[in-house]
Amino acid sequence: MSKMKRYFLLTLPLLLLFSCKSQFDALLSSNDADAKYKAAFEYFNARKYQKSAQLFESLSALTSGTARDDTVQYYWGLSNYRYKDFYTAETNLTKFLTNYPLSPFSDEARFLRIDCLYRSTLRYELDQTPTRTAIAAIRQYQAEFEGSENIHAEACQKMLDDLEGRLDQKAFEAARLYYKMEDYKASRVAFRNILKDDAENIYREDILYYTAMSSYNYAFHSVPAKRKERYLVFMDDYLNFVGEIPESKYRRELDVMYKRAQKALGRYQGSDEELEAKTREFERERKMIEKAESKKNETSAQKAR
Repeated sequence: MSKMKRYFLLTLPLLLLFSCKSQFDALLSSNDADAKYKAAFEYFNARKYQKSAQLFESLSALTSGTARDDTVQYYWGLSNYRYKDFYTAETNLTKFLTNYPLSPFSDEARFLRIDCLYRSTLRYELDQTPTRTAIAAIRQYQAEFEGSENIHAEACQKMLDDLEGRLDQKAFEAARLYYKMEDYKASRVAFRNILKDDAENIYREDILYYTAMSSYNYAFHSVPAKRKERYLVFMDDYLNFVGEIPESKYRRELDVMYKRAQKALGRYQGSDEELEAKTREFERERKMIEKAESKKNETSAQKAR
């Protein structure tokens, strides 16, 4: 094989690549709206969404005020959505809906904008401002379609449940941090405030449990002169818990705490041996529950990977 032929074969891929790139760049800078419009859809249908987004963006200046403008703006946003640039797509779709609220694409654009907001939210440990923004948008969307058929209703409700669950978890974990730090007075106040703000918090059972345990530990670690009134607070929390959730997984443990509080108040009628036996029983049960929950979390983490 001649040196010239070998050189040509080696450089051919680079020449083709350069040629394609030059062709796209030339098209991007062109003022030929028809050619650019056709090419933008060809790239879109070929799933080359980054390039179609660039072309639709460039087209928007040429089609402004024409019959094609709403299509161009919508597909500009849709291209960025398909490219997974959700921040830019949300900006595109918001602009589109402002300019063309009655467009045939508007219903789908509303849902896609919500999906962009949802996908831009953060884990519960991080800032939840985007979560609250997405929740407000979803509720507004649901209100607009209330009483009518909406193919996205189920998807929106799943998003809403997930986001509200994220806020519930953030509030719960923030309160539980006080408990882990053994600041039992602050943890009881924090847990009670959660239910004042949101009685339907998905961690309600755990919150009521930690409220009672906070008051018990606060009483237990108090100076003798303060214990009686603080054990009485725990007993109120205990009775509130068992009255609401009598079959709770925490019931056996709280029953033992209640008997210990009775003993501290001079009201317990049983023996120390009986109390110790019940303590060992709930501790064994607690270890089984923790082991089962740990296994469940490991399984969930593996599925997430």
